[in-house]
Amino acid sequence: MHARVVMDKLTELSIKQSKSKKQQYKIFDGGGMFLLVHPNGSKYWRMNFKFEGKFKLLSFGVWPDVSLREARERRFDAKKKVIEGINPIEENREIKKLKLEAIKENKNKLDGNTKSFQKVAIEWYKRQATHWTEKHSIDVYNSLKFHVFPYLGNKPIALITKQEVISILRKLETEGKYETCYRVRQRLEAVFEFAEISEYCEGNPAGGLHKIFTKPQPKSRHSLPISELPEFLAKIEADKVTSRSNKLAMKFLILTFVRSSELRFADWNEFDIDRPDPLWLIPSERMKMRKMHHVPLSSHAVAILEEMRQFSGPDGYVFTQLRNPQKAISENTLLYFSNRLGYAGRNTIHGFRIVASTVLNECGMWRPDAIEAQLAHKEPNKIRGTYNRAEYLEERRKLMQWWGDYINSHVISPKY
Repeated sequence: MHARVVMDKLTELSIKQSKSKKQQYKIFDGGGMFLLVHPNGSKYWRMNFKFEGKFKLLSFGVWPDVSLREARERRFDAKKKVIEGINPIEENREIKKLKLEAIKENKNKLDGNTKSFQKVAIEWYKRQATHWTEKHSIDVYNSLKFHVFPYLGNKPIALITKQEVISILRKLETEGKYETCYRVRQRLEAVFEFAEISEYCEGNPAGGLHKIFTKPQPKSRHSLPISELPEFLAKIEADKVTSRSNKLAMKFLILTFVRSSELRFADWNEFDIDRPDPLWLIPSERMKMRKMHHVPLSSHAVAILEEMRQFSGPDGYVFTQLRNPQKAISENTLLYFSNRLGYAGRNTIHGFRIVASTVLNECGMWRPDAIEAQLAHKEPNKIRGTYNRAEYLEERRKLMQWWGDYINSHVISPKY
């Protein structure tokens, strides 16, 4: 028997009030996701999606164990995977398989004299990768695969010497790959630390080596002085090549000073602009620090979102590609836009975060910790960080409106 379909936009209250009926029925939330209500009162999260020309059904768990917000975050992640050509169902199976393998491996620890470096490194990697972004996970694995495994992969980890580790790192340094050398050394030290704690080896042959290797030069992130922003924004408006939606994306980036990836993959479901204090909640999996980020929206940012509704929405990415509205704007769209306006080598997209940080700190109106919280920088003290998130949110609302007013009255012309 087919389930009845009820089209609705879910809230926690409406879910709680939904009653069981003689036959199961669906309540849709958008983006293919729905709540399947069974006759016994159980409520299951499901999502329909199309992959490689075939319709699939993905399960997100049971309400209330999985809340509406958590289900929407999982929907966002699943839709992103589909766009990237990854079947989320198969990926979930692979993750479960890896977890089972990790459990089995932990139960059957081998003696350090026989367990190879590569096996230990992969065990460490599987434990850590759940806390990393996909891009960082790939970078970590490849650095070990190409620079360490060929030399130490098959060797028992307990027998590896400090000189063998130095030899690998010295090769990278000699080739002028200072940044790679720095990263590989960090990861080797972490793997051996894990191995020592797990009693696979004694001591850490990669420890303390930072003292003998060349430290890489910090990457230069150019930013425009605030005095040049009026001309920059005027050029945005005057540009006849760039689409209106990409112009709005650039302005929205300046007003919110989020990271480029956080803007690119912004989803309409993350925004609540109808409340008295409009808010953008960025899911933890999209944040560099893996913590959900609150972005209070100024009236100027809300105005941009209202205009963007004619280009995208009500579901999916906010800032999309012109030729493929199902895909987010590419990684270099805004950088190329800036370069085309004549700022190549003088400005980076990250530079707008530097500008905002400088102005907000120098004006003396806001506590430094509130500014750091809005920039989503890491809070070194976890207890203090939890306290600050609650304490500073109201101050950050005022800060973001002040910043929007500042940009609108002193920089952006014409105003919007």
